[in-house]
Amino acid sequence: MSRSTYTIAVRALCEFTAKAGDLDLRFTPSPTAQEGMAGHATVTSRRDDDYQREISLSGDFGPLHVRGRADGYDPARRQLEEIKTYRGELDAMPANHRQLHWAQARIYGHLLCQQLNLPMLRVALVYFDIASQKETLMHEECTAEALRLFFEQHCALFLDWAEQELAHRASRDTQLTAMAFPHADFRPGQRQLAEAMYKASSRGCGLLAQAPTGIGKTVGSLFPMLKATAAHGLDKLFFLAAKVPGRQMALDACAILKDSAPLLPLRVLELSAKSSACEHPDKACHGQSCPLAKGFYDRLPLAREVALASGLILDKEAVRAIALQQAICPYYLGMELARWSDVVIGDYNYYFDLSAMLYSMTLAHDWKVNVLVDEAHNMVSRARSMYSAELAQIDLKMLRKFAPEGLKKPLDRLSRQWTALLKEQDGDYHVHAALPDKFFGALQGVATAIGDYLAEHAGALDEDLQRFYFDVLLINRLAESFGEHSLFDVSKTDTGSTVCLRNIVPAPFLKERFAASHSTALFSATLSPWNYYSDTLGMPADTAWVDVESPFQAEQLSVRVADSISTRYQHRAASLLPIAQLMAKQYAEMPGNYLAFFSSFDYMEKTAHLFAQHYPDVPLWQQPRRMDDASRAQFLGRFGLETRGIGFAVLGGAFGEGIDLPGARLIGAFIATLGLPQINPVNEQIRQRMGDIFGAGYDYTYLYPGMQKVVQAAGRVIRTQSDKGVVYLIDDRFSRPEIRQLLPTWWDVQLANQ
Repeated sequence: MSRSTYTIAVRALCEFTAKAGDLDLRFTPSPTAQEGMAGHATVTSRRDDDYQREISLSGDFGPLHVRGRADGYDPARRQLEEIKTYRGELDAMPANHRQLHWAQARIYGHLLCQQLNLPMLRVALVYFDIASQKETLMHEECTAEALRLFFEQHCALFLDWAEQELAHRASRDTQLTAMAFPHADFRPGQRQLAEAMYKASSRGCGLLAQAPTGIGKTVGSLFPMLKATAAHGLDKLFFLAAKVPGRQMALDACAILKDSAPLLPLRVLELSAKSSACEHPDKACHGQSCPLAKGFYDRLPLAREVALASGLILDKEAVRAIALQQAICPYYLGMELARWSDVVIGDYNYYFDLSAMLYSMTLAHDWKVNVLVDEAHNMVSRARSMYSAELAQIDLKMLRKFAPEGLKKPLDRLSRQWTALLKEQDGDYHVHAALPDKFFGALQGVATAIGDYLAEHAGALDEDLQRFYFDVLLINRLAESFGEHSLFDVSKTDTGSTVCLRNIVPAPFLKERFAASHSTALFSATLSPWNYYSDTLGMPADTAWVDVESPFQAEQLSVRVADSISTRYQHRAASLLPIAQLMAKQYAEMPGNYLAFFSSFDYMEKTAHLFAQHYPDVPLWQQPRRMDDASRAQFLGRFGLETRGIGFAVLGGAFGEGIDLPGARLIGAFIATLGLPQINPVNEQIRQRMGDIFGAGYDYTYLYPGMQKVVQAAGRVIRTQSDKGVVYLIDDRFSRPEIRQLLPTWWDVQLANQ
């Protein structure tokens, strides 16, 4: 988008100008993307040889440049076709959906008349039923003049907004260019990180940045990427976090940047999950059920204007307040505001998931974006879960008992195929070399049957049926791209069995996400070795790597290896008393607050019990097995400036990363594990697959993920340049060279008895 031209897609223009009435999701479930593409292909394959498909069209109206692709044109009949796939009864489609479809078709009609110099055109909507494969065609005869007037009318409705957006963009970029760093100076290491971020955007390449905790990574990343937004012609910056605290840190950093540049009109939005943003979870998303869906599109323009004119950082609560003031849904208002915000803050899934909203919008609107990924050491496990799906046999059994009559046959067929799978299996766990055709054929039949049923009974809200349906859709969709990056396995359990299409290497899925951004920067305190993350995530070949120098000195942290103790599973019983004695000795020498990390709750609880028996005068508290926000806050609340004691926790849990206990609130940590994932059939399959693909099965499956947790946990101790503390690495394997090389280079590691 130049400063004098505003480019907009036909669909986006129509969604802005032609949507009216209620938010209504009853005409669902809509076909999947694959089904939609297949439906389009089926329709166009039925046309004559001279039929033109996917026609690129564009036109201008003042500063507006409108572009898009028309589905098809039949020159013999002078008929432009807009093809829409659907399920269920066409008569059930809400009128405002049909109105939107006609608007798109007419605007494509004008652009085609202009391009081919046509005086008349037949404009047609072709509705294709995925289930029956039947077409329903609606058409109107239009003059080129009538279509021109329609086009200009809708452009005029958008023009004021477009000019406002152009003015906002110009002002934003001017102020970003002039924006100074919000603090008197960079912290040690912060400038190096900021320079690497800016250079990555300048080159349009990816970045893996390992940067120690405590240097101000969030401000150190947002500041250079915002400067790059103006300098490199970017539309938006996405800041993605693994957890809620990461999102809050980004919001706080944006507030600091906005406060330091009072004239900067930076629009910052936080996206929240539908489950947490929904005001009426007991109601369906349509105007006859939910009051916030009724008249949603009629009230949306004012709500959008109020939100963007407020100058507020639009966090979850701010969006909610504006939405309720305007009596519309907070969740869908947030989705709308993502189109017009400069910085969008949300969870990883908003860009990297299979159906990621921000990724889809980036492609649809042809945005030029930079992506920041916070605490990126979480990306491998999170991305694997995004591209994995499982089904439990017990859920199928329960569904069969209460399913509507029309669904019983396809569910019974799936049940028979599931039983056949189990008969082929000897042990409790089995990996199939290829996807079993009959089983997945039955799954596809269930997906079609439930989809048709839900479309015909849109008013019925059966959560169990919908949940099972979405799980089936996901596993079917992932099956379409099954390859060496995934496993299909069957596990027998006490309640039946579970089938899982399990992603091992997310790279094939994430590559297109990285390709869609101008630059994606992943940063964390633990991103070593870089090739592990680059390989498994599919980072571009030109991805840069920076290991930011630590601002901390070796004298600040005493790192001691207790190499006379083994925490291997077979040695754990014998390790309990030596660990307790070591902890008690350190506490006696330097009383204060400590965290002790263990590989499991069982190991933690046994050690804590023994410690309490032998050293009853030392206060201790334990991480509960089931923990809500209140119990998490209670655990952290024990780490006060004037308190003393030892908190027992599980490595890799809620307290191994993402918590900040500076100064006397935490002076030491005991880490009684290498953090290695459990050896089990699934992880052994992962090890084998990692070995086949990368030649480093054990390291990629066990060693690197484990040591990443250890370094993260140790990083809780030194948070500022004035902190001092001690870390005990409890296991003889910590003295091995291949383990030591994975520890931060600024650590001065000594044996505990030295």
